[in-house]
Amino acid sequence: MNFPNPIPVKEIAEKIGASIIGDQTLLATGINEIHQVRAGDITFVDVKKYFEKALKSAATIIILNEKTKAPKGKALLLCDDPFVAYNNLVLEHRPFLALSSNISDTAEIDPSAIIEPGAMVGHHVKIGKHTYIQANAIIGEHTIIGDNVVVQSGAIIGTDAFYFKKTEEGYQRWRSGGRVILEDEVEIGAGCTINKGVSGDTIIGAGTKLDCQVHIGHDVVIGKKCLFAAQVGIGGNTVIGDEVVIFGQVGVAQNLKIGNKVILSAKSGVSKDLEEGKHYFGYPAGEARTVYRELAALRHLPEFFAKYYEK
Repeated sequence: MNFPNPIPVKEIAEKIGASIIGDQTLLATGINEIHQVRAGDITFVDVKKYFEKALKSAATIIILNEKTKAPKGKALLLCDDPFVAYNNLVLEHRPFLALSSNISDTAEIDPSAIIEPGAMVGHHVKIGKHTYIQANAIIGEHTIIGDNVVVQSGAIIGTDAFYFKKTEEGYQRWRSGGRVILEDEVEIGAGCTINKGVSGDTIIGAGTKLDCQVHIGHDVVIGKKCLFAAQVGIGGNTVIGDEVVIFGQVGVAQNLKIGNKVILSAKSGVSKDLEEGKHYFGYPAGEARTVYRELAALRHLPEFFAKYYEK
């Protein structure tokens, strides 16, 4: 998430009651969780074993709870509860605002777009030319929708990221500071749910089509001209290339990379990165030709045992 204007690190430290270790002249240009950080960002870490990862990340300002040496060009903000400090900063720049009408006064909707009765459009949404939002669809806050997009009835775009911090008291919800971006010519089927990013953007590339009841997790990036059949589920932070075809009831785990022009047969389960241009099937998903040969061999096992192990 980007800030409208850079913020001095001293000002941030004062807000969260932190002491500064390192460069006190730095400016923060955004705030992101560790998987999305860029130069200029604030992030946080509160578990010792992840300190090195955070310190070596692209983040410029790191909120933490243990004194340590600041790498050159970075500032560390020392406080008691880095997660709470981080989450409060996100809330400050992305406060919760409930809707009081079906279409927010802050939404920017092109005059050529069609918004059917019963659809809801949240705060700071942008909807492009000739886009069609069907009845009872929900377009959540800060969503950006391009031109010639179709969102069918019952779809929910911009649900909160399914992202919680585990504590002794239970699970603490993160404030979702990211967005959903639907590029031009995208079609979203009835009953689909698309999570906004934790701090970055969930992106559906131009020309991609989703069937009914597809779920897209937080911070997922889907390429152009993809085709996903019903009941596909994509885990958070996964990146999918262009012209990928995924058949029904496929599950894809989080934090993976799926190459361009991959085909995934129905009911496959993906637990690792997939190379581009190949056809995959099964659980765990493997190259389809290999998996089919293995299945064919299995069918002959009873015959094999009968022939070689008969008494």
